[in-house]
Amino acid sequence: MTYRLQGIFTAIADPYRREILDLLSAGQMSAGELSANFDISRPAISRHLRVLSECGLLDKRKGGRQLTYRLNPDPLAEVFEWMQKYERFWDERLHKLKHVIEASVAKQKAEDNHA
Repeated sequence: MTYRLQGIFTAIADPYRREILDLLSAGQMSAGELSANFDISRPAISRHLRVLSECGLLDKRKGGRQLTYRLNPDPLAEVFEWMQKYERFWDERLHKLKHVIEASVAKQKAEDNHA
């Protein structure tokens, strides 16, 4: 795993940062607009924005005196590519879970028919 990828995982591990990314997925916003959605201070939002910017998940644009932030989804593609290596394990477990559930449902139906 690369240092850059570790930074991205660190950034998205925080629930406030994930929420910021969710908000910015709808379009660009200023720090003030973003902070209006949270119960934490503006300096705390600024720190979260700095972390997200440093790992490349946000692009900043200065328009006059206002700085706006926009989601840059490209680094998330790296996360997706890394995670795809492990997808087969999830598929295998989900397949097993499906069989357990189907067997349980079939057993319950059989018991209901005999009752």
